[in-house]
Amino acid sequence: MNRREALFSLGALTAAGTVASRGAAAEMSGYPADMALDRGFLPRAVIPGGQMQVLTDDRQRATVTAVFDRLIPADDLGPSASEAGCIEFLDAQLAGRYGAGAALYREGPKMAGEDALSQSPQFIATPSERYEAGLNALEAWAQKTDGASFADLQPDRKDEILKGMEDGSVELSSEVNTKAFFELLLANVREGYFSDPIYGGNRDMAGWRLIGFPGARYDYRLYADRTGEKLDLEPVSLIPRD
Repeated sequence: MNRREALFSLGALTAAGTVASRGAAAEMSGYPADMALDRGFLPRAVIPGGQMQVLTDDRQRATVTAVFDRLIPADDLGPSASEAGCIEFLDAQLAGRYGAGAALYREGPKMAGEDALSQSPQFIATPSERYEAGLNALEAWAQKTDGASFADLQPDRKDEILKGMEDGSVELSSEVNTKAFFELLLANVREGYFSDPIYGGNRDMAGWRLIGFPGARYDYRLYADRTGEKLDLEPVSLIPRD
């Protein structure tokens, strides 16, 4: 039976009154009754300039700001990571289900000798715990090797340390997987710079303007056949407009 025949057969059954009515359909069983979306996964707007929930320690906040602003510095194309709200974005994420590792499997068994902080790809520690340990370790390492806080170092020296973290030549602490911590920092600053502004980052949609992304538009059918064209569409956020 092809699609046309199948549709015709269904139509004939409906006309004959042999298709189950709504009343009969209500008697179906064996399917999940509660299909409501977990409200914990719904986006919550982050208010710019609001009070920090996790990054409340001044030194930790200064350290992560210094890192983010070296990974995405300000230039003639756009603002730095912190200017674009990436610190607020990170704090909101760490204060929520992401920071608590709600979507991660963090149970055992653990490998022999595995540290609970971040020495294994399994990452028993939550992202919030990894930031706590990693930022403290980075600050302690800078104080020991350079005699100053990481945030107070010259830009070239910050870049040198970050490159060492990335390639493995810098090991912050025996309790911190330094390369993995760098990857976490890089991933989160990218997310903050290019996510919807409702999450606190990408302030004024600076990241989207930088790459020409038109945002969370309802319908792209008018532009589907215009591949390669510069459309100059104004970015649209999930944040409701007045």
